[in-house]
Amino acid sequence: MIPVVKNPRILFLLLLQLTVSACSTLVRVPDAAYDLEPPIEAYARVLQKYVNDGGEVDFPALAQDRAGLDRYVAYVARTPASGFADPQARLAHYLNSYNALSMYNVLELGIPETHAGWRKIRFFWLRDFVIGGTELSLYAYENEVIRKLGDPRVHFALNCSALSCPVLPRIPFSGLTLHKELERETRKFFSGERNLRIDHAEKKVYLSEILSFYSEDFTPVYAPSLIAYVNRYVADPIPEDYTVEFIDYDWTIANARRARPVATASLRPPIVSRPRATETHQGHFRSVPVHARW
Repeated sequence: MIPVVKNPRILFLLLLQLTVSACSTLVRVPDAAYDLEPPIEAYARVLQKYVNDGGEVDFPALAQDRAGLDRYVAYVARTPASGFADPQARLAHYLNSYNALSMYNVLELGIPETHAGWRKIRFFWLRDFVIGGTELSLYAYENEVIRKLGDPRVHFALNCSALSCPVLPRIPFSGLTLHKELERETRKFFSGERNLRIDHAEKKVYLSEILSFYSEDFTPVYAPSLIAYVNRYVADPIPEDYTVEFIDYDWTIANARRARPVATASLRPPIVSRPRATETHQGHFRSVPVHARW
């Protein structure tokens, strides 16, 4: 007997799970030529050559010169995490491999313009990659492997090739200096206006929706509120009685050659979109609909 499911969100997730299990595609492992260059160095060359200082990737040019990225993705496919005895080296590998697989996925999908709408399902859920000999989607890799390590700073290092993602660094993460690198990327994230805006007149702080998607990773373990967490990484502390609202995520692909609107004097400045949730200074959410990145 099949139970009746009345909750629309649960029904949606059940249907989505059935769809994913029936429609998942295993993305091909590239045929990478063997040479003496370490795979991480091949990936480093890709970052230096095809990623700009804003974290945007020249995907059309990369599509014509895939050898370095293919070599690293092939290495990720056959290298189990158990090969990294040091936890920091393992986490650095997770971050680098996720970011590289995201770039690879964009290329394999023909360089789409956006992840918005149902394209997110295809990009994150319906495409499995061989990672250390195991088949995982990007969603599963992030949520079932990387997040379970319990370091909230990974959310400012993982890049899914969208404009609202953290800026993709032009140098791979290293286990030897990972703590400093994660601190650097977190501070960089909150220094950007697209991730943090403060309206002192209205006593409001606007945060990247990443802080809403994964609020349980930041509070209450690492800070009593989202504002308290952000204050660890900004020069001027935000008053904790300010109301928190969230900036809608921009899923446009961070393609360095994407079409951009023509700047004119009549264009209005960027507007913070409708808030998805608000947080009181005690750290409790009010009027919060069920939502997540997906």
